Amino acid sequence: MLSQSVYTLVNEQNGNLAFKLFEFDNNSYFDHIQRNNYFTLILITSGEGVATVDLCDYSFKENTLFALYPYQPFMLQSAKQIMGISIQFHHDFFCIYRHHKEIAANGILFNNVYQKPFISLDEFSKSSILNLINGIANELKNDAFRKDEVLISYLKILLVTATRIKLEQQTIQNSETTHIKQQFVIQNLKNAIEENFRTKHSASDYADLLNQTLASLARITKNHFNRTLSDLITERIIIEAKRELYLTDKTIKEIAYELGYDDEYYFSRLFKNKTDISPQIYRNTIGFNRGSASH
Repeated sequence: MLSQSVYTLVNEQNGNLAFKLFEFDNNSYFDHIQRNNYFTLILITSGEGVATVDLCDYSFKENTLFALYPYQPFMLQSAKQIMGISIQFHHDFFCIYRHHKEIAANGILFNNVYQKPFISLDEFSKSSILNLINGIANELKNDAFRKDEVLISYLKILLVTATRIKLEQQTIQNSETTHIKQQFVIQNLKNAIEENFRTKHSASDYADLLNQTLASLARITKNHFNRTLSDLITERIIIEAKRELYLTDKTIKEIAYELGYDDEYYFSRLFKNKTDISPQIYRNTIGFNRGSASH
């Protein structure tokens, strides 16, 4: 385990926290709803409980690795003590959107409305993850040349390793736990949302596209994703909106229009309802031209 409980790296340009690695040995860190403006990795090394993520509940146990994106609401609850290690990093330090082709974590490990927000680790994968975490800790405690570049290299390897595990577990889960016919519907639904979320926003649109009754598709969606079909569609829209707010200087009106909303104020209310902050505040704290007054 780590030789000390907390390691941090501060962005020298703005004084904000860029990277943090810490151990926890009680439930107080995550026992209330979090909406952090940075990416969060949480490795549970001991204990079990219930994680609430995006208002959905998931059981977890030791050797579970959570991957949570900025402003994603989550909390971890347990009747007994939970222990583990957490890594938090800001967009300014490492942006998974910009490095998507290198690590493929965006849309698989993070920002994936179709999968659980965690992976289960066997002893080998847990050991691999812990070795990388120890490497990060060793680098953080040394004031060495280009420490940030070495940390980013470690972080990339960690994210790629976790993404590989998740892809492997998805394949096993899809082949073992889901009836072939239902899996066909689920895959078609995912494809349909990816192709049409900018123009089709209602659950009935997708039922029509897939030639399914709305009730049947809603039941399959709830059973497989632990979400309603409407939530699935809206969350995909919000993920794309966040990406545009982060990577571009498009106005909020332009982003809303590209996502199929003629009324930017309706779109802004939808965004705030899902994230608890307005698109403008998200852009000011996370995205392109932070601190600007553009709309």
